[in-house]
Amino acid sequence: MSALNIPPAEGKKHDFLALGALVTRLDPGVVPFSMADHYELHVSGGEYNVAANLSRCFGMRTALASAMVDGLPTGLKIQNSVREAGVEAYYVRFKHDGVRGPNMAQVWSDRGKGVRAPVVFYNRANEAAGLLKPGSFDWKAIFGSGLRWFHSGGIFSALSPTTPELVIEAMQAAKAAGAVTSFDLNYRAKLWAVAGVSAPELLKRIVELTDVLVGNEEDLQMGLGIVGPKVEKAANKLDPSVFLGMMDDVKKKFPNVKAVATTLREVHSTDRHSWSAVLWLDGKSYVAPTCELDVYDRVGGGDGFAAGLIYGLMAGKAPEESLRLGWAHGALLTTFPGDTTMATLEQVEAFAKGGSARIQR
Repeated sequence: MSALNIPPAEGKKHDFLALGALVTRLDPGVVPFSMADHYELHVSGGEYNVAANLSRCFGMRTALASAMVDGLPTGLKIQNSVREAGVEAYYVRFKHDGVRGPNMAQVWSDRGKGVRAPVVFYNRANEAAGLLKPGSFDWKAIFGSGLRWFHSGGIFSALSPTTPELVIEAMQAAKAAGAVTSFDLNYRAKLWAVAGVSAPELLKRIVELTDVLVGNEEDLQMGLGIVGPKVEKAANKLDPSVFLGMMDDVKKKFPNVKAVATTLREVHSTDRHSWSAVLWLDGKSYVAPTCELDVYDRVGGGDGFAAGLIYGLMAGKAPEESLRLGWAHGALLTTFPGDTTMATLEQVEAFAKGGSARIQR
């Protein structure tokens, strides 16, 4: 098994490029949907969030390949947010017909409170991103100016029968261009239930092209069919041994995978979580500390973790420090509204080194 080899920044236009869908998330806060009369709107996307985080907090040159619908006010809102995040966009553009679409999808997610869990549901009917397919992008032109790291995920792959094929095409082109490839399994049962395709069958083909894999025990079991204990019966959600015990099977089935990482989270209530993370890299294991989180908005914490970890690895940090940066950034992200970061690099580095919440004067 070869070691993870990240190309240098010199001569590359982009440090990082993500392929995925853009959505608006409507958030009524702690009010249940049936009683809410106003919502906050956040621009989001499981793959986009990582690119936005890497740009905003870590100062990296990032880009996104996605679908955009012209003629929609929400499309303009999304484009403006992507631009403000410093993410360069490569859009395949669709024209809205004035009535039926195609559409920019909506995700609805309240925050819950205390013993009341958050609720998430989707409106992804006739979504433009689901119309993307192999041939939608000229990867040779996009990657020709240089790319260090390519990323996609399981949410985008579940949108239609054509989106996972596009991920495979992009992964092949990225590897030919010398870039590292990463994939966040992000298994969502609701999405795969209506996708009309088999998650393990398709995700295995993608992971065969993946260098860095992000996913917890449930993602590995449900998304890839990796053998492991029943997730719901795990006594201690913070025990990394269950996750690390699955690495032999990952190595056997996917010898190309050089790193696997995940967050570890024990949910005591909607507002109070214990938080840790684990990284398996080039055959060695690393575990982050455990901290207690007072959660404001949990959505996006995993994407925050992935961004911090990827930044650390691309910046040449040691594996343990890279893991701590991901752990720290993911923790901080749960203290902000919305799906993308408002943290600074200094805050992330301070927390990764053991900083506290004492007032800064």
